[in-house]
Amino acid sequence: MKVLLVDDSGVMRKIIARSLNALWIDEVVEAGDGADALKKFGDGTGFDLVLTDWNMPVMNGLELVQAIRGAGHKLPIMMVTTETEKEQVLKAIQAGVNDYLVKPFDQEMLTMKLERVLPNPQSA
Repeated sequence: MKVLLVDDSGVMRKIIARSLNALWIDEVVEAGDGADALKKFGDGTGFDLVLTDWNMPVMNGLELVQAIRGAGHKLPIMMVTTETEKEQVLKAIQAGVNDYLVKPFDQEMLTMKLERVLPNPQSA
């Protein structure tokens, strides 16, 4: 399974990547902002999931989600962020986010969210 992990914090990317690798995710491609993520995403081939922060420089997570959905990609996208206001959550859902994970989170919460957005995740 291949995941695009987008966060402007290198420390947060390492924490999340480690958590993903402890599960069934075997490949994590990291990006520091939405623009970098779009370059690495390319045509989307081979990616099973996008995990993105909201607040980032250059291109934020919401803009990234809109770009991916605007190009017609249907893969699951999860917003991983500190944004918890109802209005922000609704914006993310309207943009095409499949689920929302609030920082800080633990391994159990990450696993539960991944199992909700990925069909048969451990067999992928």
